[in-house]
Amino acid sequence: MQSALLESMQEKQVTIGDQTFPLPRPFLVMATENPIEQEGTYPLPEAQVDRFMLKVKVGYPTRAEELQIMDRVAGRPPVQLEPVVGPEELERAQQTVADVYIDPKVKEYIVNVVLATRDPAQSGLKELAGYIEYGASPRATIYLNLASRAHAFLRHRGFVTPEDVKAIAYDVLRHRVSLTYEAEAENLTSEKIVQRILEKIEVP
Repeated sequence: MQSALLESMQEKQVTIGDQTFPLPRPFLVMATENPIEQEGTYPLPEAQVDRFMLKVKVGYPTRAEELQIMDRVAGRPPVQLEPVVGPEELERAQQTVADVYIDPKVKEYIVNVVLATRDPAQSGLKELAGYIEYGASPRATIYLNLASRAHAFLRHRGFVTPEDVKAIAYDVLRHRVSLTYEAEAENLTSEKIVQRILEKIEVP
């Protein structure tokens, strides 16, 4: 199962038996992770987790959302879904996101944030040095750039601001910052580490 997941992400294809099928473009790979001690799943190695662009935390629904879920799933007749966007429009949106301007100073800011996860002492965060086992990989820099552009695009802007970077940083970095046992003993999470980094790194 994991090999099929990774094949689709890396090779943009799936293999069944001795047949290989290219995936239609665009496509999206999603995976869920049980927060209760990974029960029912096999944890992926860090190098494989790193392939996921974002890790989005989903909490319990609100009361209103819970009622809506119940009505949609348990109600009669079943809810009819209608597409709101087609593949061609999605591809045009992807091309537009690639054209969103990102200033060199914002690029430097992204690199500084990522480097702080690898060598916090060098970035003026010596107090975090004993809490980070592994920092974010170069994929974090790439995805933070791309996700910041997408964030700006969704807010109808043709340029990226540091606030775009901050807004998406948690989703891009939370699964890329591995903590030490000392951090766990101090009840520190990767989100808290990212928060401290964002508070410390100078904004252009």
